[in-house]
Amino acid sequence: MFDPDVRAVLDESQRLGFLGDRQISEVIEHARGFVTALDGVEGTVADLGSGGGVPGLVIAHDRPDLRLLLVDRRAKRTDFLDRMVRRLRWGDRVQVICADVEDLIGASRSIDAAVARGFGPPEMTLSMASRLVRTGGRIVISEPPEGERWAPELTSELGVRRLDDDSGTVSIFEN
Repeated sequence: MFDPDVRAVLDESQRLGFLGDRQISEVIEHARGFVTALDGVEGTVADLGSGGGVPGLVIAHDRPDLRLLLVDRRAKRTDFLDRMVRRLRWGDRVQVICADVEDLIGASRSIDAAVARGFGPPEMTLSMASRLVRTGGRIVISEPPEGERWAPELTSELGVRRLDDDSGTVSIFEN
């Protein structure tokens, strides 16, 4: 069962144009692929380019044991997310950060995992995430509907190892 208050937040996010026009139930189902990919992860997870809060809010709902950082560079979206986190009373474990991800790199490598749904081109997303996440941490990135986008040369160059995932909706890497 998915909390109706969280669903209402996602509905509002979609109404404001922060999420696409897919059915919210489909958005939640896709975001739960990230939750599954984070099995075994403890600590802090950064949602890169949080936008309307997916997958970060779904992860926060399903994994209350994790600390979430919802990162987006657009103040309009982070203002919305900040209000929604307060509404859901998750302020003790979910932090909203209005910043460019590039600015967070190097400040700390204490991030245990990073997730990205629609952050940017695959190479850039994986590169930034690999520089943000601690060694041994996990990176989970949404897969396109078709095609392979993770060249072995790229993963080798970045020093990440692709882990298998049967869902086909996300790719999982170990930093």
